[in-house]
Amino acid sequence: MSDTFPASILGIDGHAHVFSRELDLTSARRYSPDYDATLATYQHTLQGHGLSHGVLVQPSFLGTDNSYLLDALRQAPAQLRGVVVVERDIDRAALDEMDRLGVVGIRLNLMGKALPDFSEPQWKVLFGHIAELDWHVELHRHVADIPALVRGLLPFGVKIVIDHFGRPDARLGLDQPGFGDMLELGLSGQVWLKVSGIYRLEGTDQQNLDFAGAALPLLVQSFGPRRLVWGSDWPHTQHEEKVSYATVVEQLQALGCTPQQTRSLLIEAPQVLFDFSVVEA
Repeated sequence: MSDTFPASILGIDGHAHVFSRELDLTSARRYSPDYDATLATYQHTLQGHGLSHGVLVQPSFLGTDNSYLLDALRQAPAQLRGVVVVERDIDRAALDEMDRLGVVGIRLNLMGKALPDFSEPQWKVLFGHIAELDWHVELHRHVADIPALVRGLLPFGVKIVIDHFGRPDARLGLDQPGFGDMLELGLSGQVWLKVSGIYRLEGTDQQNLDFAGAALPLLVQSFGPRRLVWGSDWPHTQHEEKVSYATVVEQLQALGCTPQQTRSLLIEAPQVLFDFSVVEA
């Protein structure tokens, strides 16, 4: 990829994963991959879909061992940014080294876990570091719990990123618990949302797409176009058999975005959020 890497931003994939089946997996995992999702494969996939840059997010089954992700950042520092998973008591020197490599945030994957108490001292110290580094905190949790988590994070002054539309249940519609409150919190100007993972919204393929299409104008109205970013969620863990990169690109196109909305999702918003210094030509 290095020989053909474009100097300008053609499009940023704001959410993808790389890993190897040979890595040590955390004992608390909900899923175990039986294949490799390598950086080379990801780069080839990006190029094949006319995109140039990507954000690698630490998958939950690797826990806090971010070494594979960090090695990928070392290999393509101009092309990639990273979002890591860390222990609450990680020291500042380790965070500074990650920052140097291109890490721009931490992920709290809270699916299936007890909700954290952000008033605890260790959280306060960690979020202080995150704010000073100008990183974001990424939340992965069902939408009913998202508002409380966001309200708990707002006082720390960190940027907040909500995964996969907030993980609503498409079958419950726009009036489901938490979704309206999430929209209201989008008005704060401190919260971003990933227009990603449509296939994870609990309903049928059509229900999921219908929900995403109905939700997007409301999200634009609340968050603003510069706080919505698109992500492929490659390689679509737990959905590999029926979802491909082409699938999620088609789902994005089916949302009926205007050319300017698409540009904002793929270039303008993620360029700022993920700190890509290269300027799109």
